[in-house]
Amino acid sequence: MKKNGALSCDFLVIGSGLAGLMTALKLERSGTVFLVTKGRLEDGATEYAQGGIAGVTHPDDSFDSHINDTLEAGAGLCRERTVRTVVSEGPARIRELIELGVRFSLREKSADEPETFALGLEGGHSRRRILHVEDRTGREIHRALIARVRESKRIRVFEEHFAVDLLSSRHYGLGQVNACLGAYVLNRKARRVDTILAKATVLATGGAGKTYLYTSNPDVATGDGMAMAFRAGVALANMEFVQFHPTCLFHPYAKSFLISEAVRGEGGILKTRSGETFMRRYSARKELASRDIVARAIDRELKQRGEDCVYLDISRRTPAFLKRRFPVIYKKCLEFGIDITRQPIPVVPAAHYFCGGVSVNEWGETDLPRLFAVGEVAYTGLHGANRLASNSLLECVVFANRAARRAIDAVQTPLPPVRIPSWNPGGARDPDEQVVIAQNWDEIRRIMWNYVGIERSDKRLARALRRMELLRQEIQEYYWDFHVTAELLELRNVALVGEMVIRSALARQESRGLHYNRDHPKRNDRHWRQSTCIKIGSIAGSPPVISFEPV
Repeated sequence: MKKNGALSCDFLVIGSGLAGLMTALKLERSGTVFLVTKGRLEDGATEYAQGGIAGVTHPDDSFDSHINDTLEAGAGLCRERTVRTVVSEGPARIRELIELGVRFSLREKSADEPETFALGLEGGHSRRRILHVEDRTGREIHRALIARVRESKRIRVFEEHFAVDLLSSRHYGLGQVNACLGAYVLNRKARRVDTILAKATVLATGGAGKTYLYTSNPDVATGDGMAMAFRAGVALANMEFVQFHPTCLFHPYAKSFLISEAVRGEGGILKTRSGETFMRRYSARKELASRDIVARAIDRELKQRGEDCVYLDISRRTPAFLKRRFPVIYKKCLEFGIDITRQPIPVVPAAHYFCGGVSVNEWGETDLPRLFAVGEVAYTGLHGANRLASNSLLECVVFANRAARRAIDAVQTPLPPVRIPSWNPGGARDPDEQVVIAQNWDEIRRIMWNYVGIERSDKRLARALRRMELLRQEIQEYYWDFHVTAELLELRNVALVGEMVIRSALARQESRGLHYNRDHPKRNDRHWRQSTCIKIGSIAGSPPVISFEPV
């Protein structure tokens, strides 16, 4: 529907991963839903999730056990109330996925046994509780939900549409209305910026792994939702906690291919090039330690030895088991001449998951009315300082349900009419040299990898911040001079998110979970058992404001 030249809907959902698709399906019975995605529906991190979804589904497991594992991984920064909510509501949401057509793997059984799920074990978990579909869980979930979304008569899908900025009173001075009113959206094919008005807006844009040089994330993971929310005056929280997956396939032609946590859960052993095992020196849980410990151990071994990679050896399991349990990994490795039934897999850590993000409450609400955030883009308090493996998909489905319920309630109260200005390109012209974007993009990712990676220091972080401030200024000038393109918008967002990570990391003068600073190597619960909160400065051009809030 069009209103004063703008498109209008009840609910605007930005992002098409599990969080966005599930939220849209939850909202469709209560109004018109616009689902905006900058690529295709099939793009996004959900498609690449190999491991699975954690949930208490077996009688030998318990909510308390799952809660305790999550809290331990979170290193003192989880919101316990949120953890209890997600774990306890998780089984019902998993059942909804099954009803939507997701076919989780079942355990092999004899003729007289009932069917039960084939539960996987991953690092940080004390029980087998990972529901999976072989090693392509995300792909299967995405398939089932995309099919339902495409069938829906009330969900209108906008593929190749890139959200530029949120429409809010804070951002555009829209009278007395304090609410998110929709977004400006770039129609990539028409090369036109449209205005989409919405009674409630949900950010489900995923993470920002492409901020780093090496990442397991797809190319679309450029922190768009985090950057848009920040520019609209919404707080970001715990941005310093970036999870590096310990085991990304190391091969010159294997772009961003992950070797699932489940490989270590099924008995995979980490070794150096000479065949020496090393995880016993870093944790009593060895290969089943949490991701931050394993990633840091690998990083130290590589730096000490001057080697390019370590090796993950699962060849002691039978070929039949490996082909059945890890068919995607087996096939992909074989394409690169690695037979995992006989050879170890070369692996390195890579940026994988943002535990911080847009600050929300236990219903997915931001501090800007009618703006919600769900999935990796959001900081809910579930993950704390380090995410427990396979809790992310669980968080998506639980918070999709909760945010949808609040959004439906919110739109029952009408807002006073507000005149939204159309997109004004000013004197912008077509970009003349794409090399500027490519150069700045490459520099940002190298700065983040070299100075703001697995191990940090005050000196490295300060150097990174100085350079990032200059880059952001250059990019902002470029942004106002030229017509917006997807590449320019991604560069602008990556630069902003990178700077917020650096500022947050500088502010936390301890080591905890995923944040390790060589100058402050110990965890300090007395002063730092708090969440980092960063917001835009109240005066134009002033630095962001950082505060700490109790967990």
